[in-house]
Amino acid sequence: MEKLKPGEKPPQFVVFSWDGAAEDGNKLVSQFLKLSEANKAQMTYFLSGIYTLPKAKKAMYTGPKHTAGQSDINFMSDETVRNTIIQMREVWLKGNEVGTHFNGHFCNSATSGKSWSPADWKNETEQAVKFVQNWKTNTGYADLPPLPFDYAPGKELIGGRAPCLEGQTNLMRAGKEMGFRYDASSAGGLQVWPKRGKETGIWDFPLQSLPWPGDPNKSQLSMDYNIMYEQEQRHGKYDPSKKDAWEKEAHEFYMNGFQRAYTTNRAPLFIGNHFEDWSGGIYMNAVRDTVTSVCTKADVRCVTFRQLTDWLEGQDPAVITKLQGLGVGQAPADWNSIITAAQGPNKPAANRALSVEENALPTRRQD
Repeated sequence: MEKLKPGEKPPQFVVFSWDGAAEDGNKLVSQFLKLSEANKAQMTYFLSGIYTLPKAKKAMYTGPKHTAGQSDINFMSDETVRNTIIQMREVWLKGNEVGTHFNGHFCNSATSGKSWSPADWKNETEQAVKFVQNWKTNTGYADLPPLPFDYAPGKELIGGRAPCLEGQTNLMRAGKEMGFRYDASSAGGLQVWPKRGKETGIWDFPLQSLPWPGDPNKSQLSMDYNIMYEQEQRHGKYDPSKKDAWEKEAHEFYMNGFQRAYTTNRAPLFIGNHFEDWSGGIYMNAVRDTVTSVCTKADVRCVTFRQLTDWLEGQDPAVITKLQGLGVGQAPADWNSIITAAQGPNKPAANRALSVEENALPTRRQD
């Protein structure tokens, strides 16, 4: 994590993140792990904790304001639970981040995350952590090696994304107590440099409004589900005859956002996805094409949210403030006006030493 030198243009950061992160029969986690390796990319996997819990033991989970064993996403088959655990080990060993997508994925109701208190969010997080940490006891898979990371909040687990982007305010309050350093649950933001919550000191990494291809007056959030919604509103329900055109449009959507930041303010680009085959798998293909288009560029870094947090906290505070002052699509007249004389680094959330997380983790495999 090198500090910017006077006059140096910041790298173009791109963060690809995945909600849920189950390795089901489509084998998409392992496919994209290979893709990221081939393109010098690292990604954030937001793991749903109950994806490590066998369906037969679903009563071990009780979501806030819900009954035991209730979840709005499916409990996975034993085979999927096993394969997910195997892949999360590989994901982490190859330099990626395992964050949390919490558990039951309750949305848009009087008992969903938008109504939860900080104590509710803390309880939900602690259950997700418990399922990930105790997977061997819960599954009985004694033949599998242990996960190589400590999933305790404030150590490996330093952030997440709330289901349906609900309840961020109280989630961040709970996150401050748990040592979280970032949150990716904002319901929408702009392509500008991220800021910290004034109350919590936690970095806010939102999905971003990107320009829609061919329509300068329209933008949409940088997530596959939102692209699908926009395309169905414009073009009607998906059918196979639309596959090529929709896939091209989805890729152009991501690239529009990339080019706008890359050629102007260099604000990090945040792309959120699900391991799903919606609309014939076109959104997976659009992400694949975006990874191969941008991640091997010399001044582009496809990183995890954790790595971006480390970088932001390692820069001069005055530099970050100036970067935050650049608007959408606004390039500075001169990068020398942004990065001037060197100062001390930013303070991490909760005022922890920058080296704490690094020293708490074992060495990752480099092959």
